[in-house]
Amino acid sequence: MATFFGEVVVAPSRAGLDEEEEAREETPEDREIRREIEKKRYRQRRSGASGWRAGKGSSPRGEIDVLWTWRSGGCGEEPLVCSRFIVAIGRNAAAFLSSFILDSVCWEVVGVVKLWNEWCRTSSTTNVLPTDSFCLFYRLIADPTVLLCQCSCYVAEDQQFQWLEKVFGSMQKEGLQVTILSTCPVADYKTQESTLTLASPFLKALKTKEFQEQLCCPLLEQPNIVRDLPAA
Repeated sequence: MATFFGEVVVAPSRAGLDEEEEAREETPEDREIRREIEKKRYRQRRSGASGWRAGKGSSPRGEIDVLWTWRSGGCGEEPLVCSRFIVAIGRNAAAFLSSFILDSVCWEVVGVVKLWNEWCRTSSTTNVLPTDSFCLFYRLIADPTVLLCQCSCYVAEDQQFQWLEKVFGSMQKEGLQVTILSTCPVADYKTQESTLTLASPFLKALKTKEFQEQLCCPLLEQPNIVRDLPAA
């Protein structure tokens, strides 16, 4: 339970259940919908990506792959040492990073997320290039423990847990500070004031109780919430 509104807490989720337990709780309708989505993505991927081949570990479920430039693969590698991880989710947040942070020679592309769903079809190549994906990782050259992620692509609801699991599974958790940047329409902002009088754009924050630093903006007021991948 949150000690104050605006604090991010971990809620119970079925996303982390193993497949056997999840299968027991699924209804026949759930299973049918999931199978249809999987088949549709698989057909779109086979017909829409020229030269696409089902490589090792590929499946019709449209799994997410995280590729790093300095890693050769293998499960025995040490977790990535990371002190600060800034994630910009959505086109506006990604554009903000490009305009005010990445517009210099201080950053290098070090990773990419490959995924495939109804609204996002990234390249099947293994080269880590900005043209290959809409979800890129950058490393600060002066301090390699600082990473940025531009995620301007759509991550479907059934892919969000896998995205988090694979991205954060590559990093050490101790001493890691994560900052999420995202946007939403002013019309969705709930307030007693008229949205016509609000200065736009404006910035609000949510934080966990572990974050002890000074906030750069006020906390998000009730009953506003965040959704989708930023909430996950």
